[in-house]
Amino acid sequence: MALLFSYYGDDFTGSTDALEALSAHGVRTVLFPGIPTPEQLRRFSDYEAIGIAGESRSRDPEWMRTNLPRAFEFLRSLGAPVTQYKVCSTFDSSPQIGNIDAAMRIGREIFESACVPVVVAAPHLGRYVLFGNLFAAQSGTIHRIDRHPTMSRHPVTPMGESDLRLHLRAQGAGDVELVDILALTGTDPCAVADAILARNACAVVFDGLDRRTELETGRILWNRRSSHPFMVGSSGLTHAFTRWWRETGQIARDLRLPEAGAVDRLLVVSGSCSPVTEEQIRSAQRVGFEGFHSAGSDRHELLNHALNALGHGKSIIIYSALGSAAVNSSFGGEELGHYLGDLMRDVVLQSGVRRAIIAGGDTSSHAVSRLGISALTFAALTAPGAPLCRAESDTPPVNGLELVLKGGQVGSRDFFEQVRRGRV
Repeated sequence: MALLFSYYGDDFTGSTDALEALSAHGVRTVLFPGIPTPEQLRRFSDYEAIGIAGESRSRDPEWMRTNLPRAFEFLRSLGAPVTQYKVCSTFDSSPQIGNIDAAMRIGREIFESACVPVVVAAPHLGRYVLFGNLFAAQSGTIHRIDRHPTMSRHPVTPMGESDLRLHLRAQGAGDVELVDILALTGTDPCAVADAILARNACAVVFDGLDRRTELETGRILWNRRSSHPFMVGSSGLTHAFTRWWRETGQIARDLRLPEAGAVDRLLVVSGSCSPVTEEQIRSAQRVGFEGFHSAGSDRHELLNHALNALGHGKSIIIYSALGSAAVNSSFGGEELGHYLGDLMRDVVLQSGVRRAIIAGGDTSSHAVSRLGISALTFAALTAPGAPLCRAESDTPPVNGLELVLKGGQVGSRDFFEQVRRGRV
């Protein structure tokens, strides 16, 4: 079967977001936590899309220049018509951390593409781009990203600029053009897009508001894939392509997705300081989840408490913070992710729990690296952007583990209980 698509995710939650966007439309997709071995790749030789889950969102440009070329060279060698550098639809990044222009420069060189299309809008997640400016929903209200109550105050990469062209230029990009909403909804979107792409700016941002503009973007960029094989975008770009593939019959229109079913116990590990995750933790505790604060706790004692609660049939949450006010700035990022990942691995190995959630983008990237997972495939839908995945591993208790990697802003208040019950 010919490979249709490949991608590199700048963190694990974003990588599973793209996995969902493809799998939920019938594109058989496998996600590797690094460059796979030839044997691992052969196991999935009949799959149509291949992704690599990375961690560049939490890294500096020097790390990118050292690590991204090998990953991009591998993806190019697969021969997929399009390779996406998958970023979060909040586009939070800075010159120092998660620099998207640094990744674009590497991609332009390796894929020999002078101009990189950038598609950030993801209407299914409540993320919109209008006249180059990014907007995001929270609690039913649409905020410009630089006024968003969470993303404008992100502890690592706060968004102080909503115009994506200016945001990219601040990271080092040269000319950044725009295909705006008027062009996408006008009489000849392809001609306008062609003229803009032909200017060979280093990047071209596409507006996005709804299914119509998403489909139009998918049509424009798929038909120009030979000239622009490397693209940057959120799962909105992935959805744009799957919509166009369905429209043109390249993938099936009708699809019956699997259902997760309920489990008796759920393990949640959270390194998120988002108020959305805080609400989810408090809501889960109200319905019987037992919570354990990781900060200041003795690791051995914390492990014993967790195993004891699971042994009595309870679902548990191990969390580092309840909202941004409770963040321990001296213990975070990679160190926190590795600590929570090691703790999670020990709980899984000793408890027999079969379904788990990791909350927090950076936490997920660093924690999953400690679990010994060789690949992830799609299992079922939960909330948009956070699918239930199935882990492959040489470690029997981890092999077959059902896992949700949830960004801080993702999911409704009762999300943890929904995942336990297997209900969307």
